[in-house]
Amino acid sequence: MRPSLWPPPLLLLMLVLACVAHTIGALPQLCDVLRLLQEEQDQCLWELSEERQEDVSPELPAPGCEGLWDNMSCWPSSAPGQTVEVACPRFLQMLTSSNGSLFRNCTPDGWSETFPRPDLACGVNVNDSSNERRHAYLLKLKVMYTVGYSSSLVMLLIALGILCAFRRLHCTRNYIHMHLFVSFILRALSNFIKDAVLFSSDDVTYCDTHRVGCKLVMIFFQYCIMANYAWLLVEGLYLHTLLVISFFSERKCLQGFVALGWGSPAVFVASWAITRHFLEDFGCWDINANTSIWWVIRGPVILSILINFILFINILRILMRKLRTQETGGNEVNHYKRLAKSTLLLIPLFGVHYIVFAFSPEDAMEVQLFFELALGSFQGLVVAVLYCFLNGEVQLEVQKKWRQWNLQDFPLRPVALSSSFSNGTKGSPSEQSWGICRASVI
Repeated sequence: MRPSLWPPPLLLLMLVLACVAHTIGALPQLCDVLRLLQEEQDQCLWELSEERQEDVSPELPAPGCEGLWDNMSCWPSSAPGQTVEVACPRFLQMLTSSNGSLFRNCTPDGWSETFPRPDLACGVNVNDSSNERRHAYLLKLKVMYTVGYSSSLVMLLIALGILCAFRRLHCTRNYIHMHLFVSFILRALSNFIKDAVLFSSDDVTYCDTHRVGCKLVMIFFQYCIMANYAWLLVEGLYLHTLLVISFFSERKCLQGFVALGWGSPAVFVASWAITRHFLEDFGCWDINANTSIWWVIRGPVILSILINFILFINILRILMRKLRTQETGGNEVNHYKRLAKSTLLLIPLFGVHYIVFAFSPEDAMEVQLFFELALGSFQGLVVAVLYCFLNGEVQLEVQKKWRQWNLQDFPLRPVALSSSFSNGTKGSPSEQSWGICRASVI
C-alpha cells in the first residue's frame, strides 16, 4: 500500500507559498510541486524496496537505521553512528534555484531529526519579511493586469463593432486592424481562461483530474499570444508595403496576411505541443523548465518583433527622405510628419520590451513581470484608441451617423450633410471606402 503524501507543516507552508505566488506566473504551480513530490516518493520507495531485496538473508538483520521516506527526502539505510547527507528536495530547488544539503544521524535509537532546518538549508526563509512584500507586490500586479485586460477587452469589442458597422470603413487596412483587435481580444480571454482553469482549486485531486483540459488551455493560451504578435508583425509589413510599393493587389496581400497572422502561430504551437508531449510532459505545461523546448515559442515571437523593429526603422528612414524632398507639398509634409510620430509610438507598443527581457537575469523578474503583465495588459486598450477612436475617418463616420439620427428625430431640419462629408467625391460606395482608407495610414 502506497504511503500517504501528506506533507509536514513546514512543507505544507512551502506549497501554499508556491501556489499563491504562481498565480501571476512567477513560481511553479502547486500541482507541479505535488507532481514532483509524488515522483520523488515513487523513486525513493522503489530504491528502498530494491535495497531490502538485496539484503535478504537467513541471518539476523544487522542493527542500524532502515531506509526512510519522510515526505520530503529519501534517506538510505545506514549503520549506527553514521551521518547521512542528502541534497535538498527537488521541489525546494525548483522554488529557490539554490542547492544545499540536509543531514540525519543514525543512532542506536533510530534516525535523529533532520538538521539544519530544511527551509534554512535550502535557501527559503518563510519568516523573511521580503517574502511578504514580494507576495503583496505579486497580488497587486495580478489586480493591475486583470483591470488592464478587462478594460482592453471592452474597448476592443467597441472598436471592432464600430469598424464592422460602417461599410465605408471596410478596406484592407481596417480589415487588418480588425484582425489585430480580434487577436488582442483572444489574448485577454485566454488569460482569464488560463487563470480560471489553473487556479480555481487548491484540491490535490484537481491536479490529476483536469490535467488534459489545462494542457489544452495552455495550448490555446500560447496560440493567442503568438497570433497577437503575428498580427502586430502584419501591421508593420502592411505599413511598410504601402510606402515602398506603389501598386499591389490588396486582396492577395490580405489573404497572405491572414495566412501569416493565423496560420503560422498554429504551426509553431502545434510543434511546441508535440515536443512537450514527448519530451516534457509534466503538469499543465505552464512551467517551461526545458529552455530549448520553450524556444519553439519564444524564438518566433522574438524574430517577429525584430523584423517589426527593422521595418519601423526603415519606415522612418523613408519618411525622413520624403520630408527632405523639395517636391513634397504642404499637405504631404503634414501627413508624413503625422505618420512618423505614429511610427515612433508604435515601436514600443509592438513589443520591443519583450526582446529586452528575453535574456534578462532572474534578478529582473519583478520588473519583467511589470512590463509584460501590468503594462502589456493595457496594450489592447492603446491599440483600440489609436486605430479606432482617434482615427479621423472613424470620427467622421460616427459624426455623420449621429447627425442622421438627429435628422430622423427632427425631420423639419434642412438636410445639408452631403457637402460636409462627401467633399465632392462621387462614385460607388466601395470606391469611396477605398479612397477614405488610403487617405491616411493610421
